[in-house]
Amino acid sequence: MVVSKQRADQGVAHVSPHAIIARQAGGPEVFDYVSSETLSPRAGQLLVKVAAVGVNFIETYQRSGVYKVKYPFIPGSEYAGTVEAIGDGVTGFAVGDQVATTEGSKAYANYTLLDAEKALPVPANVPLDVAGALPLQGITAHYLVNSSYNVQPGDTVLTYAGAGGVGLLLIQLLKLRGATVITTTSTPEKAELARGAGADHVLGYDEVPARVREITGGGGVDVVYDGIGKDTFDGSLESLKIRGTLVLFGGASGQVPPFDLQRLNAHGSLTVTRPKIGDFLLDAEERRWRSGEIFGLVADGKLNVRIGARFPLAEAGAAHTALESRATTGKVILVP
Repeated sequence: MVVSKQRADQGVAHVSPHAIIARQAGGPEVFDYVSSETLSPRAGQLLVKVAAVGVNFIETYQRSGVYKVKYPFIPGSEYAGTVEAIGDGVTGFAVGDQVATTEGSKAYANYTLLDAEKALPVPANVPLDVAGALPLQGITAHYLVNSSYNVQPGDTVLTYAGAGGVGLLLIQLLKLRGATVITTTSTPEKAELARGAGADHVLGYDEVPARVREITGGGGVDVVYDGIGKDTFDGSLESLKIRGTLVLFGGASGQVPPFDLQRLNAHGSLTVTRPKIGDFLLDAEERRWRSGEIFGLVADGKLNVRIGARFPLAEAGAAHTALESRATTGKVILVP
C-alpha cells in the first residue's frame, strides 16, 4: 500500500486501506479482510492511521444480527492511531499527533476517518496499543465513579466482573478515591487479577448478597456498579445500605425486566440509575476532561491497562470467538 502523507495545512490525503467487512449477519466466519474504499478527510475530519482497535461485545451483536446494521458493514468504534491528514476547518491537531476515540466508526481497518470533535488527544508517553484499549472502558469507569455516583473516601462499593475490562479499571479508580472495594469473579485466576488491581474482597457470584452483608456488618454498601443486569439485579438491591445507589450500566446476562418501584421504598429509599456513555460525552469539553484524566493516570503510572489478547486485524473472527467465549480477561484488541 502506498500512502501519501499530507501536511496539516494541505488538509487531504488519499490512501488505499484494508478493512474487515461483514456482508451478512452470522458467526465470526462472515468476516472478510479486503481492500476497501479510498479515504480522504472532509471538512472537520481527521484521517487516522489505526494502531490498535478495541474489540467490544456490541460488535459481536452487530455481526450476528442481534443488533440491526446495514450490510456490507465494517465494525468498530474504539481505536487509537496517528493523524495522517487533516480536513478543512480543523484546528488543534497536527499530522503525527496521537489520538484515540470511542465514538468512531469503521474502525476494523488500518485507516479510517474521524470527526475531529470526537478525537481524544493521547499523551506521547502512552503507547498506542494501550490507548486503543482504554477509551470505552476507561471513560465508562470515569463517569461511573465521578458522575453516576460520586464516590467519596470511606465509601464501600460492590462491583461485578472484577477481572473484566471495565472491572479492572473501575477497581483501580475506586481505590484511588479511597473506597473499600468488593467485587466478584468466576475463577481463582480472575480473582488474583482483581486482587492485583486492589480489590479488598473478591467473592463468587453466588455469595452476593450474603457475604456483602457480612463484610459490611449488615449495613450494606453505599453503591453497586452492576454491568451484568438480569442475573445480578436482585442481589444488587439486597446489597445496598439505606439510601444506597444502584448504578445499572450494562446487561451482560440480559436486560432487567420491569419491576415495582415500591421495592426501592421497601429496601430503604434506594436510588437506581441506568446510564449510558453517550450521555457523559456531551461536548468537547466533557470529552477532554474525562479522557484527559484517564490518559493522565496511565501516563503517570497510576492506572494499569490490561490487554488480555491481541489479534492481527485479519483475524478479527478469532478475536470475536475469544470474546464470546468469555474466557478473556482485560481488553481484546486488533492490531493492523
